[in-house]
Amino acid sequence: MRTHYVSEIGPELAGREVVLAGWVHEVRETSKITFLILRDITGTIQIIGKEGEVGPSIIKALSLPKESVIIIKGKVKASKEAKKGVEIIPDEISNLNPLSSSIPFEVTGKVPAEIDVRLNNRHIDMRRKETLAIFKIESTVLNAFASFFSKKGFMQIRTPSIISEASEGGADLFSVKYFEREAYLAQSPQLYKQLAIIGGFDRVFMITPVFRAEKSNTVYHTTECTQMDIEMGFADHNDAIKHLSSCFTAVLKEVKKRNKGELEVLGLELEVPKVKTVTYSNVIKRLKEKGHLIAHGDDFSKEHEKAIQQEFGNAVIIKDYPTQVRAFYSMPKEKDPKLCNSFDLIYNGFEISSGAQRIHKADLLADAIKNKGLDPSKFEFYINAFRTGAPPHAGWSIGLERFVMCITKSTNIREASLFPRDRKRLTP
Repeated sequence: MRTHYVSEIGPELAGREVVLAGWVHEVRETSKITFLILRDITGTIQIIGKEGEVGPSIIKALSLPKESVIIIKGKVKASKEAKKGVEIIPDEISNLNPLSSSIPFEVTGKVPAEIDVRLNNRHIDMRRKETLAIFKIESTVLNAFASFFSKKGFMQIRTPSIISEASEGGADLFSVKYFEREAYLAQSPQLYKQLAIIGGFDRVFMITPVFRAEKSNTVYHTTECTQMDIEMGFADHNDAIKHLSSCFTAVLKEVKKRNKGELEVLGLELEVPKVKTVTYSNVIKRLKEKGHLIAHGDDFSKEHEKAIQQEFGNAVIIKDYPTQVRAFYSMPKEKDPKLCNSFDLIYNGFEISSGAQRIHKADLLADAIKNKGLDPSKFEFYINAFRTGAPPHAGWSIGLERFVMCITKSTNIREASLFPRDRKRLTP
């Protein structure tokens, strides 16, 4: 329905006839001139109706309500006053679907709107340049992650979202009625990506939704989020850490390269930090020295993660956690089983990734499940798989929304979730 997007219109097209389609961003009227700003996904451009240049019917047609969806046919005219160096002199204007409902808030951002009002009307909020910028960056992150591992020979797989038992233990599960049985929404694709390695797929990656029934009302959590996962066979935690560091850096470089305009809209200058690797014990020691209340065996709070950023930098991989605070499938260290081959990535003061070398020996895995207070019989299919020739393997996941929240320096993770689900929100 269009010949060009707004971003494709420049001085080189002066005198050419074009057809543009989008939304009415703003309208300004004077006694002799009407200015309409047309917006599409690529930007905005000025449409000008001036007495003597266009007929009265065109000038009248330009006086449309904001957010009307329109098509404009006209000629490109060079203009020193126009922001793009060009403007459009319209010949035809079509209002494709006249508004029959009021717009609940100002899309231009001149009048701020509360986040819940915006999320209640997310289809309108998407028209804000800031919201669009966040999700263009998120698209780059997803594509860069998939491209990185495809080029390294990893297979992309899909795993189920409905499972028969907790994939990571704990009680934060959404139960669903599955015919005559009870089932759960998956907290993680963990067990199934391990089965893919046992099945000989060697190295896999996936992008998948996960569900956490945490009764949390913080700005850091949603009940449904997206994980970007990998798993690699014949590998340990050090191999997985190398891939995490390389992927993290590659994704940020791609965002910096491809999303210059979006970063500018958000007022950001993205830095690609050097990734530093430290042990859990050294982090605890440093935090204690700085006066933080924390003991060996404690997990890190949000305040601790911010302190880790201040002490070690913007990108820190922490490894060798106490076995008791990690998931049951984390491989204990051979020389000190109280520690395990697990790790997290802290970026800009937030944990965005978690991983480990996995237990690949069935009897050791059954003991680890018992030690977490879980029933090994409910994981029988999983444990038995390791009796059929399971290689050493390791992997990790990155939380997409948390990663994008950190890149864009958003203050609420719901900004980075297109249709967020939290403890209170189930629509739209």
